[in-house]
Amino acid sequence: MMNRELKNQVKQWLDQGVVDLFFAYRMLDGHPLPHAFTKDRIEEVEELVTGPARYPLEKLAGRIMTFYPEAVVGLVARECDQRALNVLSTWNQVGPERVKTIPLSCCPSNLKEHSDCTYLEPHVSGTCKAEMGFKFGSTTEDVELLSPEVRFNHWMYEFGKCIKCYGCRNICPVCFCKECSLEHPDLVGTGRLPPEIPLFHIVRAVHMAGRCIDCGLCEDACPAEIPLRLLYTKVNEIVKEVFGYETGTSPGQSPFQVLGEPRMPG
Repeated sequence: MMNRELKNQVKQWLDQGVVDLFFAYRMLDGHPLPHAFTKDRIEEVEELVTGPARYPLEKLAGRIMTFYPEAVVGLVARECDQRALNVLSTWNQVGPERVKTIPLSCCPSNLKEHSDCTYLEPHVSGTCKAEMGFKFGSTTEDVELLSPEVRFNHWMYEFGKCIKCYGCRNICPVCFCKECSLEHPDLVGTGRLPPEIPLFHIVRAVHMAGRCIDCGLCEDACPAEIPLRLLYTKVNEIVKEVFGYETGTSPGQSPFQVLGEPRMPG
């Protein structure tokens, strides 16, 4: 959809009461930031932009619905955003009937089944300790070609860089728990860097199983450049292989609905 067409549709939805507000981006001091466009300030729609910054607009929509149960929210949605909305609906965090989306194309990614969902391009993660003498792969297939010992050592190195900033959790569109187990002091305790045991990312990886929609925002937000997207991709691959569960395929999908008997990875 062209930018003019998008703005016209947003204005029409607001004017006709199709939505109570519409989430997109607005330039502020030269930066595109999330903005809620409303009917009483409909002239602001002329300042609407779609990027290039990315934020979890669907997460903002869910929070609005928590405080205003009758509100209908609109937002621009790339394919990964739609998968996030499906997951949030599955977990009863948003009602599909209360969200109106305008599909938005994005540049290709390295996903095999979803070719149009993220700004992230295929890339190779950073080098480990220089003496290890290799670069970690950009796909799970690349990583699995390495020996278990090399993989283990690399992940321990990556997890050891964590500063417990919570950027990965806070930016994640499908993190919605009111009480987060990652805030336990034993998971990278305050003043203990690097952590003695990498519990923080192990616990988070387990929680992302069957929930991660591969938007890559966590990896974008990580100041330590830990390859989190690669980690969660592998976790979801295991969930798919064992349970036949594909994350975010529809808003009516049950959490971890087992399609037949669980099967061990071959």
